[in-house]
Order: sequence, then C-alpha cells, then structure tokens
Amino acid sequence: MKKARAVLALVGAVGAATSAFSTLKSARGEKDGLALVNAAASILVAITGAALAVRGLRKGGRA
Repeated sequence: MKKARAVLALVGAVGAATSAFSTLKSARGEKDGLALVNAAASILVAITGAALAVRGLRKGGRA
C-alpha cells in the first residue's frame, strides 16, 4: 500500500512538472515576469515532490 502511495505521488509530480513547463513556455511567449516566477516555483515544487516520492519508493516508507 505504501509503494502504491509513492507511485501515485510520483505520477502527480510528473503531471505537475508537465503543467509547470507548459506555463513556463506560455509565460515566456507573453513576456510575463510574474507568470515566469510562478512557473519556476512550480517546477521546484514538482522536483521536490518527485524526489520525496523516489525516496519513499527506495526506503519503502511514506512518500
């Protein structure tokens, strides 16, 4: 059960990263500084979430 939770967390992090990169591309096109900052922060959150999920899968603990 714990591994399934970690896998779902990893899938969620990948989805969040995909969305963040899409937002980054759009913000660059519109030259919107605030949207760029938001996209960069979202990418960092997605990376952190993925790292936590991978750690959970390796240790067999909670993600």
